[in-house]
Formats: sequence, structure tokens, C-alpha cells
Amino acid sequence: MRVCVIGTGYVGLVTGVCLSHIGHHVICVDNNEEKVELMRLGQSPIYEPGLSDLMKSSMQAGRLEFTSDLGAGVSHGDILFIAVGTPALPTGESDTRYVEAVARGIGEHLNGGYKVIVNKSTVPIGSGDWVRMIVLDGIAERQKVPVGAGAPATTPPAIEAQFDVVSNPEFLREGSAVYDTFNPDRIVLGSNGDQAIAMMQELYTPIVERQFAEDPSLPPVPVVVTDLSSAEMVKYASNAFLATKISFINEVANICDRVGADVVQVAQGIGLDSRIGNKFLQAGIGWGGSCFPKDVSALVHTADDYGYDAELLKATISVNQRQRLLTVEKLQQVLKILKGKTVGLLGLTFKPDTDDMRDAPSLILIESLNRLGARVKAYDPIVSQSGMRHGLSGVIVETDPERLADGCDALVLVTDWAKFKSLDYAKMASLMNSPTLIDGRNFLDQAALEKAGFRYLGVGR
Repeated sequence: MRVCVIGTGYVGLVTGVCLSHIGHHVICVDNNEEKVELMRLGQSPIYEPGLSDLMKSSMQAGRLEFTSDLGAGVSHGDILFIAVGTPALPTGESDTRYVEAVARGIGEHLNGGYKVIVNKSTVPIGSGDWVRMIVLDGIAERQKVPVGAGAPATTPPAIEAQFDVVSNPEFLREGSAVYDTFNPDRIVLGSNGDQAIAMMQELYTPIVERQFAEDPSLPPVPVVVTDLSSAEMVKYASNAFLATKISFINEVANICDRVGADVVQVAQGIGLDSRIGNKFLQAGIGWGGSCFPKDVSALVHTADDYGYDAELLKATISVNQRQRLLTVEKLQQVLKILKGKTVGLLGLTFKPDTDDMRDAPSLILIESLNRLGARVKAYDPIVSQSGMRHGLSGVIVETDPERLADGCDALVLVTDWAKFKSLDYAKMASLMNSPTLIDGRNFLDQAALEKAGFRYLGVGR
């Protein structure tokens, strides 16, 4: 099938590359010329395991192209994915101006023939009908053709543009996005158009039939077909539930700290309950990234718009904000006065296997420690090598773990990168002023750290 993906961030680029890999002809559109040129050279602008290799192979096969020409993309695609960012505004609501610009642009370039316009961006509930309205506005704007200076606009014959809007939310985990695309738990399709649903089902058939899955013997991927608003709500409700589950176990961990229980064992005990499950029960420094903070806040804002006070979701956010500062409190308990002390952060990104710093807990730690007069150093497997320094003016980014440990009064594990389990902690301890390590993810082996000479503190342990 012929596909156009507009926007080449995490969602757009992964979607475009994976759809081309399963056999579709995909054109990815982005208005950033430098980024487009980079991708044309076969280089991915984001770090995502496995993405670069798939991108290069699909380009070599002639199934994947990149352009800044929206008109060319709209003309090419029978299915048009809107995959631009919807960042959070200070009020908590989503900033949909990029979605609006793309929808209007699509309308201005439609030239007849049936199209399916897919909301892949996480958009506020009710945006399906709104996108349809904006596309129609774009078509109407194109109808008005000025005939000369000072002359009234004329209206040419109507453009025969037929389209339906589909909500197809993404459930990708950064660091596992390629895997998640080929091995999804479900595919959600929301639309009132039967033809649109049929085309989307055809598009995803290779994935539904697990032709590219890690285990092709599994049953077909469930496909949830529903209306636009319900599909949009599925996305928000999923992320809100997972964020709430993390905040819940962090709340339990804080009680465990006070009563002498071990939250790791508690999580294991409750996770064996089939009604609860063991995922997202890892207590720690809190959640961050581009999805959970934005989506939970947006759902709270939507509830407010319709006269409902989402108290549980507000508490989820509040617990998470407090949890990020818990590490600073632990440092104060151990080091007492932080002014003049040096603290090293193991990890900067909001999760491992990504270069994403959006709403990363490390940023709050850096800000708080700087305010208290501490010197902050950090080492991250990706950030340290990439040269990225945006938002990191208050931290010294070291190039290896030993340089990080040298002269530190304490280390904090912020991101649970796998390689952090096998560092030479005995050597690192010997380089520190006082070998203290606060494990903000309950990720490391306490006995091994203590044997290496560290004083170890976990979360809820």
C-alpha cells in the first residue's frame, strides 16, 4: 500500500520505517530540511535500537523515501499518518498547533480520490472530528483563488476530496519501539468509516498475522475496532493507568522505608496476583519521558473541561513530583549539608536505550542539587558520547564511569542502563571521597555494592 507519514519524531519515523519494512511504499515528510537530508543519507536522527538497520534496508529496497514536500507526500499516500508532536502546555493541555497545521496542509493538497487520514499523534479526545473540520477548512481555503490585485476571489469547481479520519494510537516504548511495532499487544482503530477501517486492517495484516514477530506461532494480534473518541481515550487511559501503578508502588515504597519492609519483596508478593501482575511495580525515582507526564496532565485537563475533578490522576502526578526529590532527601540524610559536595549521576535519559531527555528525573535532580550548592557530575552511555548538552548547563558530563566517580561524595543511579550492572564499582569506590550510592531504581546488587566498599541505599528497602 502507498503510505505517507508526516512527522519524523520517535513515533513517525518508527512507524514509517516499520511499515516500509513489511512491504509498503512509504514517504516520510518533515519540514526540517536538515533532518530530511540526514535521513536521505541513511542516518537516523534518533537513537532507537534496530531502527537504523531497518531504515537503510528499506531505502535500498526502494520502499522508503524522505521529503520536505507535503504535497508530494499527500499525493503519494492512500493512507496519511499525522505523527507530529503534541507537547504539553503550561496549563497541562496538549499543544495541537502542529496537528492543526498538518491537517490544514493536507486539505490544501488533496486532489480527489479517497484518502484515510490517521491520527497517530496523541491528541485530545474529540480530535478526530476536529481534524476533519480543519482538513475541510484547508480544502475550502484552496478553493478561493484570487484573480488579481483588488479583485474578489473566485470559486472554481469544487475539489472532489473524499476522506475519513481514523484514530490509531501508538503504544511504543522508547528503547523498544521497533520490537513493539512488530509485536504489539493490540492494535486500536477508531473510525466511523467502514472503508477506512478495511484499509487500515489491510495495512496491518502482516503485523496482525505476526509475519515479522519474534514468535510467529502466537495467535493473531487482537484488533480493537471502535469509534474515534473511544480509541483516543484508550491511549490516555492506558498511560494514565501505568503511571498510576508506578506512583502507587512508590507510595508503598515510602511507607516501607518508614516501617522497615522491603518494597522489592512486597512488589514480588503482590505482582504474583493475576489481577495485578508484576509489570510497572518497580519502585524508584519516578516516571518521566514524553508520554506519561503529558498524557496524564492532558487527561486531567480534559476532565476539568467537562466539569470532573480527576482526584486520583492529580494524586498520581503529585506523588511522582515528590518522588523525584526523595533522592535529594536521602543525600541530605547521608551527607548532611550538600553545599560544596560533589554528587555523580549514573544516567541522564529518562529510561535506558534511548537518548530522550524529555522530562527526565535527572533534570529535576540537577536543578535541585545546584540550588543547594552541590557540584553535579554525570555519565550516560548515550549522552556522554553524543555531545548533547541541551538543558545540561548545571552538570559536568563525564566520558566514563571512573571519571564520574573521581572526587564524588555520593553517586546516584538515575537510569537503569544494563551496563551499569557490570561497572568496576570497587575501583569507582576507591576514587570517591565517600563511597555512597543511592540506587534510584533498585536496580543494582546491594551485596555486591557493599562488598565493593559502598554504602548502599535503595528506595523502600
